[in-house]
Amino acid sequence: MIEVSIVEDNQHYRSALETLLGSSDLFLLKGTYASAEEALPNLLLHQPDIAIIDIKLPLMSGTSLIRNIRHKMPRTQFLVCSLHNDNDHIVEALKAGASGYILKDASPAEIRNAVQELFMGGAPMSPYIARKIISLFQQINPFVNSYGLSDRELDVLKLLSQGLLYKEIAERLFITDNTVKNHIKSIYKKMHVQNKIEAINKYKSQ
Repeated sequence: MIEVSIVEDNQHYRSALETLLGSSDLFLLKGTYASAEEALPNLLLHQPDIAIIDIKLPLMSGTSLIRNIRHKMPRTQFLVCSLHNDNDHIVEALKAGASGYILKDASPAEIRNAVQELFMGGAPMSPYIARKIISLFQQINPFVNSYGLSDRELDVLKLLSQGLLYKEIAERLFITDNTVKNHIKSIYKKMHVQNKIEAINKYKSQ
């Protein structure tokens, strides 16, 4: 049997997942949780084979939850099940450690198949998400990171180049305004620039 835990704040959808998986002999529900804060200690204590996690949770996001616990749960695979289908949420979830990403409009059969595929070593994606990822790879900025920027600094620089304000960058990356400012100071220092315009010009010129 495949041991599954669910982290989903929408009671109706959470109940639907419980019924869907609980009614099959293939799956064993280890626990269901309405928030990341409730899930975190229980997931660590009762580590399932698969954790189905929503991104938009009341306080800590599902992405942050995955990032915080994945190194402590080597046997658990994380499957995002979300309404969000934009590039930023998809990339952030996969970078955090999710191995699959399906949308909430997936059929019951698609959800069951996704859990089984992930358990067998696959990387299940809703067709729309798969197309998004392919499109992202085709549009990758050819920026050569010769300045030693961290992955997070690269994320900040990319959003900065798109014209986002510090507050907007913070919201996209689920970090504080001050953290964004500290990343930008570090970016300027590593890239040997004095301001945002110089940093963006260097970023786009490579």
